[in-house]
Amino acid sequence: MSQIVPKDKLSDYIGRRLQADEWTKVTQERIDQFADATDDHQFIHVDPERASHSPFGGTVAHGFLTLSLLPKLLEPIQIIPEDIVMGVNYGQNRVRYPHPVPCDSEIRAATTLLEVRDMAADRILMRSEVVVEIRGVDKPALVVESLAMFVLGNGRQAESAEAAQ
Repeated sequence: MSQIVPKDKLSDYIGRRLQADEWTKVTQERIDQFADATDDHQFIHVDPERASHSPFGGTVAHGFLTLSLLPKLLEPIQIIPEDIVMGVNYGQNRVRYPHPVPCDSEIRAATTLLEVRDMAADRILMRSEVVVEIRGVDKPALVVESLAMFVLGNGRQAESAEAAQ
């Protein structure tokens, strides 16, 4: 479960590695659905017979599929500031895919908070390193620096409430 942390205690989490316990299976059905959603039907993703003759020995997940699973993979270990109105994906830096994710393998995430920065009275930017591991594989599937922006309730909502009075 996500950890709700008071704003003044967020910096206590900098440098701490949090790792999910649960693994998520990457099935051919999920890979095919992603291929349909993105119109990326390259054979290494969607053609098990042809992909079996590739260096991968079978189909592999799209790198962007692995990246798109971050909200699910991070949910149980995410640090969230107390009193938020909303959180948004602010972007990613240095996205790397060191190892392909074979079909039917299992993945999980680990994250390390790198920085907490006040962006405005009601906004916090949190920068984290995220590593997606593949069960039984030494190299990670994904290494990314992820940015999350959180809007706190003590700013904008309070201003809106005053304006309404």
